[in-house]
Amino acid sequence: MLSAMFLFLGGLYQLARLAVLSRFRFRGKYWSWRNHTAFGRGYPKSMLESIRAVLEYGQWVHRMRR
Repeated sequence: MLSAMFLFLGGLYQLARLAVLSRFRFRGKYWSWRNHTAFGRGYPKSMLESIRAVLEYGQWVHRMRR
């Protein structure tokens, strides 16, 4: 339970870090590439699925940077 919370918070931190590093240019080259590679075959059907996918990506980044 505690490790899941730590992973969730770490994922949020990594997403905030990426936003700062990209200077919040979410339509810039990096985020356009990221969206294309993540959702190249079609975007999720609902906003909840999109949010879940973004949070999973943040958690993955957190695990890779440990």
